[in-house]
Order: sequence, then C-alpha cells, then structure tokens
Amino acid sequence: MAEDLNWQLVGEQVRQARLSVGISQQDLASAVGLERTMLAKIEAGNRRLDGLELARLARALRVSMEYLIEPRPAVLSRRAAPLTEETDTAAARSSERLEIALVEWLRNVQQLIGLGVLRPRPILRYPQPVASEGDARRAAAWVRKQAGLGDGPIGSMMDVCEWAGQWVLVTDLPGDGASLVDGDIAVAVVSTMGDPGRRRATAAHELGHLIIGDEYSSDLGVSSSRAEREAAIDAFAAELLLPVQAVVAGCGAGSMTRDRLVEFAARYRTSWLLALRQAERAGVIDGSTRRSWSEPRPTRAEFMEAVGWAPQPDLESVRVPPTYAQAVMEAWRASRITRARALELMHGQVTDADLPVDDDVEIEP
Repeated sequence: MAEDLNWQLVGEQVRQARLSVGISQQDLASAVGLERTMLAKIEAGNRRLDGLELARLARALRVSMEYLIEPRPAVLSRRAAPLTEETDTAAARSSERLEIALVEWLRNVQQLIGLGVLRPRPILRYPQPVASEGDARRAAAWVRKQAGLGDGPIGSMMDVCEWAGQWVLVTDLPGDGASLVDGDIAVAVVSTMGDPGRRRATAAHELGHLIIGDEYSSDLGVSSSRAEREAAIDAFAAELLLPVQAVVAGCGAGSMTRDRLVEFAARYRTSWLLALRQAERAGVIDGSTRRSWSEPRPTRAEFMEAVGWAPQPDLESVRVPPTYAQAVMEAWRASRITRARALELMHGQVTDADLPVDDDVEIEP
C-alpha cells in the first residue's frame, strides 16, 4: 500500500488536520513519538510512513487513517482555500473540523452502501434555474409540494433531507453546517451548537445547496456574488421552514400580534429572527415593527407556552438518519462490521451498553 500512496497529499492532510485541532508540530510529534523535524518532513511530503505511524497520527488528530491517505471530494457548500499557518484562526479551525467531519460522514455512508445494507436515495434537484431570492422561494414551495407538506410545520428536517437524497449527521463540533455531493451521494453535517431554530435553518440551508445547486452547477452563480448566492439559499431555507403564505393565512383578517408570531415561531420551530423576516415579507408587520420586536427575544418559556408545553425536538437527540441507523445495526448483526465499528458509525446515537450482547466472533468487512 505504501508504494501507491501520494505522500504529498498525506502530508498536506496531516498538516491541515493538525492546524484544525490547534496544536503545534512539536506537540503532535511528541504525541506520536516522532522528532519534530521528522513531522516537518512528513507534512512536506518528503517522508513516508508505515501503517503504525499512520494509525498513531490519525488517533492523535481525531481522524480516520482513510482520511489521511484519500483525497477529499469538493465541498458543495464551501469552496474555501486550505487551512494554512497564515489563515489559521479559530473560525478557520472550526470550519476545517466541520469539513473533516463531512468527509468522514460521506465515507461512513459509502461504506454502508458498499455493504449493501443502505440504499442510495435519488437526489432531488429543482428543475428551473435559480437566479434570485424570488426564484429560491419558488424552489422551496416546489419542494414542499413534492414532499406533500402543504404549508404546515415540518416535523423533522432529518426526514425531509433524507427524502430529498441528503444524509444528515448532527455533530457537536462548533460552527453551523456544511454539505457536499460525491457522485450520487449527498451528505451534510449540522452543528448542535446553535439553538434549535438555528439548527433547523442550517439543515434547510444545506438542503438548499443540494436542491438548487451552487455556483458550479446552476445558474445561481452566473451573475451574482457569493453573498448574493448565500442570500438566495437563506431565502430558500426561510420559505421552506415557514412559508409566507402560512403567515398570511394564519393572521387572517386580524392584525399580527407579537404573541401570535411567537406561536408561529414555536409551531414551525424557527428562530425568532426568521419568523420576523417572514412576517415582514408577508406584509403583516412593517420594518419598524420588526425592529422593535427583535429585542428582547421571546424566552424559552414563551415558546413552550405557545405549544402547550409539548416537547418539540428536532436535530438534537437524533444524530443520524433512522434508515442509516437501521443499516448500521443490520451490518453489525450480520457480522459485516465489528461492534466497535458499529458504535463509531452511530456517532453517539447509541452506546456500547445499548447494543445487545453478541458472543459470535465479529470480523471486519
């Protein structure tokens, strides 16, 4: 295997992974039992590694060995430059860790598909060009129609994304989210760090990147800046989560009150700011009202009271799609993967104590 590896690639992957966890060459070298000068040569692609050294580096960097030796696919939602010492910031490190998690998640999904326990989902693509925020909103309405959602609240963004062909992982890493498409497989990661409304908005945003496409795959980027493209994707996400028509219909003949809008935000599980923007777009409040209602934001008690104190979970306790979780369990029960690998693939959805005792000998695929 060593003869076939691209050592320049391996070195670059090691360097970027090291920078993403914020440690120096000396600290990493000490952790894996190497001289700092040896690690410098590895990162420069001038020194080969044996399997044991690769395993030690992967463990210290909290990545898989495969991540270090395989080229990364192009990220759909971000086309950022590689992390370097010159661009090393806390935000850049968080972004890099999310991208690493995204690539690892893609390979998890690919493994289960390769084992035949997970079926690829057809990717949903909007058939019309999207060149404006208005086009993006129409795309969101189209998705709702295709999914049979009407104008009602979306129960689970995880389910909607899976239906559209995008496998979503919920991770504790800082940041918002990222997504990519590799061949006929689409994946996304969403951080738990934000409030529930923000998590759902992030999932809807990444779904927008898939369905609408990015500057490399649609008309969205032909004559617009990246900021304009992101604004269009945000418009898609807002309309998907809380349709303007639903706000208009819910307001009825009366005027929109703050308490009523709190109820909308609670039932549709959106952020308060998203609800305000949609209400203004619906014409039921004006810009002055939106600004005056933006602070102070509703408390959690207000949101819970609006839905009768009923729990409204989404993208929190569930870390992986249900179909994916079932595939992991099927692979484990059939001894296609080890118990340890099954736990890795579940990403904290279950613990070792949750798995039934199995005395059969397990083998790696």
